[in-house]
Amino acid sequence: MSYESGPYYLHYLIEGGVCYLTLCDRGYPKKLAYQYLEELQREFFSQNQSQIETVARPYAFIKFDTFIQKTKRLYLDTRTQRNLNKMNEELAEVQQIMTRNIQEVLGQGEKLDHVSRMSSNLSMESKKYERRAKDLSRQALIKKYMPLAVVLGLVLLFIFFRYYVLA
Repeated sequence: MSYESGPYYLHYLIEGGVCYLTLCDRGYPKKLAYQYLEELQREFFSQNQSQIETVARPYAFIKFDTFIQKTKRLYLDTRTQRNLNKMNEELAEVQQIMTRNIQEVLGQGEKLDHVSRMSSNLSMESKKYERRAKDLSRQALIKKYMPLAVVLGLVLLFIFFRYYVLA
């Protein structure tokens, strides 16, 4: 977490019951501040892991101050090659993550295109099915009632000839 106070930022990290904090100028890169805190945390934990829970007095870890000062000097100038390399590594990692995310989004877009094509095909096929079903229904009606219509037509024709033409 970070807190802003005037021209400064207070960055802190809590791990294993220990709070690591640093006060930086507003222009100091946040990534470097957290890398500094993480480096302090790793070293402190490796040196003092067994003593953390048993400490009863303040400043019991004063000997750790030499490591803090040495590490602080390394992180003071943000333009040193070491810090630039760390920032470049972070940027490369972020770039890889973003590239992977973009590739996943493009893959999902391709899947959506495929689903859209399948949906269009399904819609066209359902319209064809509807037309064929109407045609089959009409043909079934014709087959069912055609013999009756032919017989009725012949009967009417017979009646017409018998009473009107022959009379």
